[in-house]
Amino acid sequence: MSEALEKAKALRADITAHYNCCQATLMPFHAACGIDEETARKAGAFFNSGMRCGSVCGAVTGALMALGMAGAGDKAGPELLRRFRDKNGTINCAELLKAAVERGEPRGEHCDRMVFEAVELAQELLDKKD
Repeated sequence: MSEALEKAKALRADITAHYNCCQATLMPFHAACGIDEETARKAGAFFNSGMRCGSVCGAVTGALMALGMAGAGDKAGPELLRRFRDKNGTINCAELLKAAVERGEPRGEHCDRMVFEAVELAQELLDKKD
């Protein structure tokens, strides 16, 4: 398990604070992005629940932010979107949540899974750039 994934799991398990999907995806990459953890937390603050309107999943947004700030190549963003969409059918938060409900997957477990998938994808793509 990568260090980024371990950190994301710890953030999602932290009962003393709530880290939304974007924050929990972006914060593990703060050093690679050249920012401190608090700045990463603040940057992701309003990208939860699909930008608070059911749009793009916060985990996807956090992963894209990490790729951009860490200097991944131009193809990394589209590749992340394609791979996430291929695996989950969409990148749209409302659609992802609807599918989770239809499967009987609790929201918290679903969102944790989205974060962990996005972190793994971002890590793979960042490892490719080196």
